[in-house]
Formats: sequence, C-alpha cells, structure tokens
Amino acid sequence: MLSNLMTKKNWESRSVCPENFTGEKGKGGMATEGTGSRASRELGQGWKVSPSIKIPAGETFTLANIEGPGIIKHFWLTEASEKNRSLILRIYWDDSDTPSVECPLGDFFCCPEPKDYGQITSLPVCVNPRRAFNCYWDMPFRKNSRWTLENICTDEITVYYQIDYVLTEVPEDSLYFHAQFRRVNPLPYKDVYTILDNVQGNGHYVGTFMYWGVNNNGWWGEGEIKFYLDGDREFPTICGTGTEDYFCGSWNFDVNRQYTTFCTPYSGLAKISDTDQTYHANRRFSMYRWHITDPVCFKNDIRVTIQALGWRPGSRYLPLQDDISSVAFWYQDSICKTFPALPDSDSLEII
Repeated sequence: MLSNLMTKKNWESRSVCPENFTGEKGKGGMATEGTGSRASRELGQGWKVSPSIKIPAGETFTLANIEGPGIIKHFWLTEASEKNRSLILRIYWDDSDTPSVECPLGDFFCCPEPKDYGQITSLPVCVNPRRAFNCYWDMPFRKNSRWTLENICTDEITVYYQIDYVLTEVPEDSLYFHAQFRRVNPLPYKDVYTILDNVQGNGHYVGTFMYWGVNNNGWWGEGEIKFYLDGDREFPTICGTGTEDYFCGSWNFDVNRQYTTFCTPYSGLAKISDTDQTYHANRRFSMYRWHITDPVCFKNDIRVTIQALGWRPGSRYLPLQDDISSVAFWYQDSICKTFPALPDSDSLEII
C-alpha cells in the first residue's frame, strides 16, 4: 500500500460527518446549530457547532446519502452510550432497498461487549482508545451509497462519525461489499453453526468475526470451519482443523495455562471476558480472521459453517451448546438479497 502513495490518483476526496452531512465541496463547518451550539456560543459559526448527532430511542438516522460513482475508504464512529448492540448499521448500494451490510454496530467492529473496551489492531478494522471504531474496507459504488443507523434501545444515543470517500470512476470488475450478522443462543445439541448461507453470485469471502460464549467447562474450540463452494453439498472444498487454528492460533491459545490474546494485521483473539478461571464456563471470546491475502473465491455460491466441539470423559468430543455470534464479510458481483432476519433487541442482548 505504501508503494501506491506515489502514483497519481484520479480521485476527488470527500467526507460526510455532522459538520457536513452532504459531503459537498466547501460546505464543511457551516452549521449554526447543533450539539456543540452551547459550547461555541461565544465563538460562533465554524467553531465546532455540530460535532455529533443524537438518535432518539426507536428511530433511524441517515448517516449519509452519497451520489457516485465512488469508493468508501474509511469509516470512523464513536458513541457515548456504550451500548454497542443497540445500534444497527445498514449500508445500501446503488438504490437497492436491501442492505448489503446489516449488523449491530459493535459486532461490525469486532467489539460487541457493552461498556468494555478491547483494542483491535488489524488492517481493515481498528478499535482504538477509548472505543474509537475504524473501518478501512474499500467499498465501491456506482450510483449511490446510503448509510443508516437505527437506535433499538430505550435511551437517546449521541453519535460522532465520519465517512471518508473518493469520487472516481469505479472499475467494471469491482464487487459490492457485504457484511452479515448471525447469532444462535444456545446452539442446539449436535447442530453446526452457520456463518454464511444462501449467497448466489461470483465473489470472494474476506473475513470472519466471531463472539463465542462458552457454556461448558474445558476447552471449547475443537470444531472445524468448512467452506462449501460452487455446488458443494455434503462435503466442503475447504475444511479446517480446529477453531483456534482457523483464527491463526494453536493449542487452545494457551500459554502457561492461560488464554493469551493477540492482535495481528490478519487475525486475532482480541478480547476475553474477565475472569481468572481459564477453562471454566461463561467466558466470552472475540476473534477475527481476515482473508486479505488469501480470499476464499467462489464462482456461483458459498456456504460457511463451523462446529462447536469440546471434550467429554474418555477423550471423546462433546458437541457444545454455546452462545455464538458472527459477522461474515465478503464481496460479490451482485447485491445479496437473502439475508436472514436480524434478531430483535432482546435476542441481541449480552447478559
């Protein structure tokens, strides 16, 4: 990426935020009313009058409605409530009524736990102190890009955000960015958890975030991830060897009988819920795996699953009934319109 900085860009840089809701050239910082009106009352226009928005309970706010063609380059957001799953992010491409991204805000940024900051240091997603959410996925659009944020909690929420993009011609072979959330709580006995399904088109899978709540004592990550590609039915084309292996770790993430977090550009065990009992139940694990240098390509369809497996006496596998959430990230040549229904607010809660 650094080597590309010296080449000429046929881009026009733009940015949408509460100081410029339209992203228009030369229209930033013009507000005379906003959440900073009282603080700037002695300074006037141009002095941080509208740095944030307030979204009332039960309402949806349009963060941006951008006319293309262009490419989203960066998205930053922070909110004051610390209710990461009470805000639902949706992104729509090219006049579609179906969102290509539909996800609780915290899960999109690999940080679903309320009131609990955990730093993420990776290439496409960073969470910085104190809970500064950053996304660097390239997201091309040809006609327009519409972003909304729904507040599903019972309180008004204050949100600060910025969407940075460029206006430019989009290459013909550019694909649409997608992100899909799922949760099963608890996973039925002997069921396999589905990360992604019912995707038709040509594209590539670029990442997985999982938030795993363990309901049994002992090690919980023996399950294999499986990628079913282009007509695979009973058996997949790609089959992993274990949960921690897929997230680029090994041997239970265990160093000296303690789970050990790590954050790298492509993978990480970013957060473990607080407790000093390593192999006891009721711990939660935040894990990410980005397929940036190794995208999983499909020509017609893709399905992704992962097993939940622990151990029972006698060195036998134990199918687990855990609380499992995930976000699948992928690109495809068409807009996917087969998302499952998003869970309601009660079903999203982390208790």
